[in-house]
Amino acid sequence: MKNTEIDTSWTFTNTVTLADFIRKNELQVGASGNLSSVILRIALATKIVSRGVNRAGLASMMGLAGEVNVQGEEQAKLDIYADKVFSSTLGRSGYFLSMVSEEREELWPAKKGSETSHYVIAFDPVDGSSNIDVNVSIGTVWGIYRRISDGSNVDPNDTSDFLQPGKNQVAAGYTIYGSSTMFVYSTGHGTHGFTLDPTIGEFILTNPQMEMPQDGNIYSCNEGNYHGWSEGVKQYVDTLKDPSKHASGNTHSARYVGSLVADFHRTVLKGGIFMYPGDKKNPNGKLRLLYECAPMAFLAENSGGRASNGNSSISDLVPTDIHARTPLFIGSTKMVEEVEKSIREHGGD
Repeated sequence: MKNTEIDTSWTFTNTVTLADFIRKNELQVGASGNLSSVILRIALATKIVSRGVNRAGLASMMGLAGEVNVQGEEQAKLDIYADKVFSSTLGRSGYFLSMVSEEREELWPAKKGSETSHYVIAFDPVDGSSNIDVNVSIGTVWGIYRRISDGSNVDPNDTSDFLQPGKNQVAAGYTIYGSSTMFVYSTGHGTHGFTLDPTIGEFILTNPQMEMPQDGNIYSCNEGNYHGWSEGVKQYVDTLKDPSKHASGNTHSARYVGSLVADFHRTVLKGGIFMYPGDKKNPNGKLRLLYECAPMAFLAENSGGRASNGNSSISDLVPTDIHARTPLFIGSTKMVEEVEKSIREHGGD
């Protein structure tokens, strides 16, 4: 028998798991360990959801559930499944006092939340759920805030802990369920990506210190809404489509998945801009500030990018309620600054 050379270029010798990475960084910054345990708990929930996503077609989780969420959107079966996974897995941890989900009208107390619980969490259990049935990448988005309510008379139904600017987040992240499952998070010290190795059930560090390019040649938006946009947004998109109108003279390519996580993930890695402006029908945009835009802004800023509503930094915005919406322009710093300039000069949201 002919000898065949076995590829041993990858081994576990230099492999860094999510748990290893978190504990190493915990020691470096002298953290108590609570937040590290929280992030590992979130990673566990996303592993469970990832398994559900991969088995959706076999486990009758494709299609709509026949219910409508608080956003007025039809819920997919996987939306409900993922919401229950996160609610149960995180609610039993004891670290959270209360929780907010895209799929629920009101916040709800975490199952084991108490006056000693330091955090609250807001999440979108399945972003891009309309793509489930056509096997396009979807994801989960989350953001954690330290409680600002204090004292022993804690009210787990008080929304004040959630009505904070995004810059107050202590951690944020997303998981993308695609050709591989990736867990990306930041605690304010860089943005880091981990890929799930299904053979061992561990997230492995594959993208340390992710750096978003300062400029890019990709723009991402739903141009079907073009005629409802402000003149400033129209003018900017027109310059991207015509090299003779753009200061760089470069050609820009359109790429739009229709899943915030997937479009943002590409933008972090390759640069560019993702835009979901307000329009005549939805002047405040359609994306939710608390559990979609604020976490993504936190990640963008910790990878060298920017996020704006066209006039102000997303991270400075304070939600008026837990399901408040905002226009979003996020990506390479130079491109976000360009669209802000166009909005100032030609009128915007």
